[in-house]
Amino acid sequence: MPTTTPEHDERIAKMTFSSVYPHYVAKVEKKGRSKDELHEVIRWLTGFDDKKLQKQIDDKVTFKEFFKRAKLNPNAHLIKGVICGYRIEDIESPLTRQVRYLDKLVDELAKGRKMEKILRSEG
Repeated sequence: MPTTTPEHDERIAKMTFSSVYPHYVAKVEKKGRSKDELHEVIRWLTGFDDKKLQKQIDDKVTFKEFFKRAKLNPNAHLIKGVICGYRIEDIESPLTRQVRYLDKLVDELAKGRKMEKILRSEG
């Protein structure tokens, strides 16, 4: 399994959350899940409530700034698996790993996984 390159990591860091967010919404809604469920997943991972999430979108923050502002869930390390061809737990760049955590959660939501499974808890 390939690991990410510095160029790949840099490209992800510079992407704006607001440019990707509509794709997240479309992906989950196409599969019959709601925007509220998406927000619940994002809130679990980042600590952003709806108001703070909207601020990230309005501010057009990069993913680097988005995760700098976030309070990452202490159980985020439990998000494992392959997303976009990369094994999450093998990604060396902390920021790229965090973005892939979010991608993985959105993916699981779209695939119909139960919310309690998506929102990892110890045990």
